[in-house]
Amino acid sequence: MDPKTAQEPPRPSLRQEPGGEPGPAEPRHPGLASLIVGSIGVVYGDIGTSPLYALRESLAHAKAGGLTEEAVVGTISLLIFALIFTVTLKYVIFLMRADNRGEGGILSLMALAQNALGRRAAPVFLLGVAGAALFSGDAIITPAISVLSAVEGLAVVDPRFGEFVFPITLVILVSLFWAQSHGTARVAALFGPVMALFFVVIGALGASHIGDAPHVLRAFDPRLGFSFLLHHGWIGFAVLGSVFLVVTGAEALYADMGHFGRRPIRVAWTFFVLPALLLNYLGQGALILTDPKAIENPFFLLAPEWGLLPLVILSTLATVIASQAVITGAFSLVRQAIQLGLLPRLEITHTSETQEGQIYIGRVNRLLLIGVLILVVMFKNSSALASAYGIAVTGTMVTTTALAFIVVWRKWRWPLWAASLFIFAFLTVDLAFLAANLMKVVDGGWVPLLLGGCSMVVMWTWVRGTALLSEKTHRDSIPILELIAMLEKSKPTRVPGTAIFLTSDPDVAPTALMHNLKHNKVLHERVLVICVNTEDTPRVAAEKRFEIEKLSHDFTRATLHYGYMESPRVPAALAAMRKAGVKYDIMTTSFFLGRRSIKESPSSEMPPWQDKLYVALTRQSANATDFFSIPTDRVVELGAQVTI
Repeated sequence: MDPKTAQEPPRPSLRQEPGGEPGPAEPRHPGLASLIVGSIGVVYGDIGTSPLYALRESLAHAKAGGLTEEAVVGTISLLIFALIFTVTLKYVIFLMRADNRGEGGILSLMALAQNALGRRAAPVFLLGVAGAALFSGDAIITPAISVLSAVEGLAVVDPRFGEFVFPITLVILVSLFWAQSHGTARVAALFGPVMALFFVVIGALGASHIGDAPHVLRAFDPRLGFSFLLHHGWIGFAVLGSVFLVVTGAEALYADMGHFGRRPIRVAWTFFVLPALLLNYLGQGALILTDPKAIENPFFLLAPEWGLLPLVILSTLATVIASQAVITGAFSLVRQAIQLGLLPRLEITHTSETQEGQIYIGRVNRLLLIGVLILVVMFKNSSALASAYGIAVTGTMVTTTALAFIVVWRKWRWPLWAASLFIFAFLTVDLAFLAANLMKVVDGGWVPLLLGGCSMVVMWTWVRGTALLSEKTHRDSIPILELIAMLEKSKPTRVPGTAIFLTSDPDVAPTALMHNLKHNKVLHERVLVICVNTEDTPRVAAEKRFEIEKLSHDFTRATLHYGYMESPRVPAALAAMRKAGVKYDIMTTSFFLGRRSIKESPSSEMPPWQDKLYVALTRQSANATDFFSIPTDRVVELGAQVTI
């Protein structure tokens, strides 16, 4: 919703895809081309930069059994299978139909699955939380490995540049995260063209080398990949773990669907991105078959000597764009988690007046930067970091597939046997990739597991602590209808104007209202109690934004509905409610907010360490004034100490 208006822009017309949820009608105007270019820049940044390291790391394992033609062609065959089966079939064709009113991503799928079940089922909730937690690990590792792998090309240009790779990488990463607070709207216009040029260049470089060893085209036969996998034991399994690096951006493809729509993303992948990736991997393979020494860095060695430095510069730009897309995705995921009650309210800054999705979350940005810098310092090169990459994404993919089963079975109403067989095919491949990546736990795979585990503990603690606090508050509260009846009998002093009280439970009297009566012993002539609910849909139509209920001649209760992709702006909703007959004048209105100071309790149902964590999280929470965009000069805060 635009911050300067009280209503959302008109929703696009809906159409129903077979077996899927209604989604936005695809545009039928020249803007489709710009959407395709935009999707190339945002959606495919991560998966598009994987040629810098994917084949190199895959063949690094194959070298243990001898770098034979069978190993090279078999590995590339597995790469091609991963791109076609996992990305094309699973994500582009299948999962993009499982959208939540145009939005994708693990939390959108979780909300869709809960909607299909008609309740907040614990297994669905845990799958969604686990997937979101693992994505946080990916958001830290992607910028580190992408930028490092690109800057390492300087050592190929001239070995003397090798000592500058580490400091240049740190400077680029610090600059990237520093720029986040200024917004990316202006720079984003360059993302698409730069990435389009990158794909054209890597496709052309790959195609120019295929003729050196035309038999590399045998890799399109999937039997060669599976034969290599079956006949090389643990080496083949280790190769499979690195092969997964080619599809690490697939989750981002699904998560960014709401920004561009299905058709632009599908067209960009099918006719532009996929061909460029295939040509590049085949070209790298042909180069290695003719010159085995090229395995040290086959991506950059595809370029002629005069083109090495320009390729390094272009690749660095591409990896910065890929990192930017992941960072933006992390901000979006955190906002969804906040709206769904998985994290405390954090201060969200809108960096664009026209684009709702252009947001910046300072605390998240700082945590990501610290995590990325620690990883770069710890691992120092992209080959070492490759061991840490993959587990987070494979884990997210497994949870995504499991949630998709619920949608296919309960939402699309497929027979249980058909849904099971269909999902089993995808799950088998996902679990194979996950098992192969688990071999890298000791070498660095513990990093995303640790990051994901910490994120999951934080979300679980916040959910559990908030539920316990809500139960306690509800037990100690007075039903609002009883309070109104009591006030009718013993009338307090009335003052002119309107008092608005925000509450999480519309059935009980807000704590701030009770404190105002207890300490100030007055009541405004008009009282409006507002409860803000987050729905399991991305956005809520303007006409369904609010529900109004008259409790008495001077008490009104309203429920505001927002989607998990929206930022709740209470003043804009009040302006819309005024048209429905609610008396509202900002100059005669006071917002009463309760500020609770949470204390630990010896009798808490949570262990002491979780109590301490929950208290620490509450201190990070942004105040309601900022979160709900309430004018600061109209706010009265009433504090209270509460034990968990």
